[in-house]
Amino acid sequence: MLHTQLEKNLHSHAFDGYDVNWHEETKTVTCVHTLSHADLEPGLNVTGLSWNSTGSTVAVSYGRFDHEDWCTHKSLLCTWNVDRKNINPKKADVAVDVSSCLMCVAFHPEIPAFIAGGTFNGEVQLWDLSQPDTPLLTSSGIEDDSHRDPVSRVIWVLDPEGKGKNKYKLVSISGDGKILVWQASPQSKEIKLLDGFLLLAESMPRSMRKGRLRPDAEMGVTAISYTHEDKTLFVVGSEGGGVFKCSMNSSDRLAATHIQSSVPLKNPVSFAFTPHVGPVYAVECSPYHRNLFLTCGIDQTTRVYSMLQTKPVLELEPAAGYIFSARWSPVRPSVFAVVTGEGQLLIYDLAVHKVNPVCTLEAGTEKKPVYTLEFNLHNRQLLATGDELGDVRVWQLNDDLTLQDPGEQTVLVDLADSALE
Repeated sequence: MLHTQLEKNLHSHAFDGYDVNWHEETKTVTCVHTLSHADLEPGLNVTGLSWNSTGSTVAVSYGRFDHEDWCTHKSLLCTWNVDRKNINPKKADVAVDVSSCLMCVAFHPEIPAFIAGGTFNGEVQLWDLSQPDTPLLTSSGIEDDSHRDPVSRVIWVLDPEGKGKNKYKLVSISGDGKILVWQASPQSKEIKLLDGFLLLAESMPRSMRKGRLRPDAEMGVTAISYTHEDKTLFVVGSEGGGVFKCSMNSSDRLAATHIQSSVPLKNPVSFAFTPHVGPVYAVECSPYHRNLFLTCGIDQTTRVYSMLQTKPVLELEPAAGYIFSARWSPVRPSVFAVVTGEGQLLIYDLAVHKVNPVCTLEAGTEKKPVYTLEFNLHNRQLLATGDELGDVRVWQLNDDLTLQDPGEQTVLVDLADSALE
């Protein structure tokens, strides 16, 4: 009898069209981990976050944003494997001492233990965390070919012409106005400067130049993002509020400058957008639309721009203090998140509402400012935030924020098309 029933089930069409969902459905956004390192020097903030290439490990850079002079602090690079069942929320799995404040961090896109960071003193450093005794591979040092001001961000960029170990280039930006392109790999254990750009006041529209600012004065670069379809095209944000479209292929050699460099420093700017009022804290190109990018800044606004016009196509003012970071969802075209000076994580879904967030969460300990956030590219349900007191929170997103609806990309198409009207 059992055999007969099994035969019937084998030919049954009762479950045709049924899509198996192996993860438990969630309707709420929950904090699954609050991470802090017990040996952290008091007063250090979370300055940067990065998920590794497997999505299992989050790296945290610690530093301070309130320096008045040269940095004398000791800081840390810490990592936690959030897939471990016995994760210790008060002690990092790996903690690497850094001789000055570490202002940013970025895991390599394909090598899980290879990571880059930038310090307050202008160094770009590389670590191999698979070598626990001597993880530091190399540093750019504090020389003419490095940065003279704090490193704002480091990112890995796919090189269309690169092969093997040189498939990715490392790009660093700084308050000194430099955008530097490096060759770096764990095999070579060295970092080599390949190319360089310099952002000058002459790139700003005249209406933005304050006082008697010289055209050849450097402008600090605070944020950078490359488009997903063309890795020679990128957008930067500046300390003065400027937002610029730039090209890696620029051959616009700068006039004589007092800055020494072994590679010619070029002007990368091809187009200027309507600026923010004050420093831009983040820019990010949409992974789903070639012409749209996201920005935020000290003027308490979050904006979506089109590459095709100067003015933003969308501007949001959540009235939650400064907006310190903004990121697009890697899996939902219409979703992005921001973190604020009042300690909130705000998640927007443009398919639901163009103005109000669909989710507002308290992400800062004691409502302190939250400085950084990163979606997990390999585990779509996880997002991490880091705050002023050094605490990192890992959030589990609900299905509404992680499962894409058919035709959802038309929301971005319509937004981009509004720039042409």
